[in-house]
Amino acid sequence: MNLLLQQLTLVTATDVATSTVDIRIQNGIITAINTTLPPDHATEQVVNMHGAFASSGFIDLFAHGCEPGYEHRETLESIARSAASGGFTQVAIIPNTNPVVDNKSLVNFIAQQPQLAAQLLPLGALTKGCDGKELAEMYDMHQAGAVAFTDGLKPIQTSGLMLKALQYVKAFNGTVVQMPIDQSIGKYGLMHEGVISTRMGLPGIPTLAEVLLIKRDIDLLRYTESKLHITGVTSAEGIDIIAAAKKEGLAVTCSVTPWHLMYCDEDLANYDTNLKLHTPLRSKADRDALRLAVNEGVVDAIASHHMPQDWDAKHCEFEYAKAGMIGLQSAYALVHTILPELTPQQIVQLFSSNPANILALQEPSIAVGNKVSLTFFQPQQSFTVRESDNTSKSTNSCIFNLPLNAKIVGTCHHGRLYLNQ
Repeated sequence: MNLLLQQLTLVTATDVATSTVDIRIQNGIITAINTTLPPDHATEQVVNMHGAFASSGFIDLFAHGCEPGYEHRETLESIARSAASGGFTQVAIIPNTNPVVDNKSLVNFIAQQPQLAAQLLPLGALTKGCDGKELAEMYDMHQAGAVAFTDGLKPIQTSGLMLKALQYVKAFNGTVVQMPIDQSIGKYGLMHEGVISTRMGLPGIPTLAEVLLIKRDIDLLRYTESKLHITGVTSAEGIDIIAAAKKEGLAVTCSVTPWHLMYCDEDLANYDTNLKLHTPLRSKADRDALRLAVNEGVVDAIASHHMPQDWDAKHCEFEYAKAGMIGLQSAYALVHTILPELTPQQIVQLFSSNPANILALQEPSIAVGNKVSLTFFQPQQSFTVRESDNTSKSTNSCIFNLPLNAKIVGTCHHGRLYLNQ
């Protein structure tokens, strides 16, 4: 498809254009960028973007694609569609499927999907079966296209095994991705341990469960001189530890979810099972510390932690509900609504350039001759996610019908234009 996109405002991680431009795209390649380009209605689709910001494509670091094994919750096709609706042109898919993505064949299955609405980036399993016992064949998976390695929803608990994993990935300059949960502490916890959990009569997960694992993994990182990304950080203390490690010069990065920026444990007062997450919502003070860390650049990226669940998994007692919430479609709009002071450059850093660096991907620049991978967004345009507009196969979300103060206009990827209504 040949395209002419008119009146776009280009934005990078460091700069915002002062005037709009037109971009011509032919066979998936940017062929011209100028203040005005003459349209050829006979050979190209002409779309006026009305001044929307255009950046290199957004990249999500941690999402559950569910296929193979859990296609009733999500498929690779549906998660790509949901990603495009949320402005993402690339999505890293965690390996917690059935079977687990712990070999090159399953990495190939994800990496070589036919052209979907977004490119799917396989995260290979650190251990066979994600069971935390024996390292998987990470080198083979790296060769097949795995962009980083993680046991996803089952973070490595054994220090010796984590040490070996960090050492192993150095052979190909790889990155280990870890959720900070010490599962031996608060094993049966359902929410953050504090006054609210006591008042609600629910067993808690103390902040200590996060802090201990972050400290341990950073100690192992210091010893191995490897690369580590900690995703789903929830606490002020955890952020402080990571900030200190960065000042020390260690190769550690971190990401937070939109949910932990928006909600806190007080929002669980009505036992909303959608707010039961793998890394729990913590105190209001923790939430505010995360917001400050995003503003100050301590947090490197926003990760959706898109976790589809079927109807039965959420429409039950809080104790029995499964953790997770869908989030690809609303991630940008939520973050901008929570933190309207973020500049367009900071948005590009959080959603595009920093995730590309974390996964050692080449950040697609907006230049003549390059393949097109663009995200279009409007910070001043209101947006409401309605269940009828939901592009995921699952509906486990608490934000349907919630007015948001920013909108994803669409994406352009593989030469195809995807626009939201």
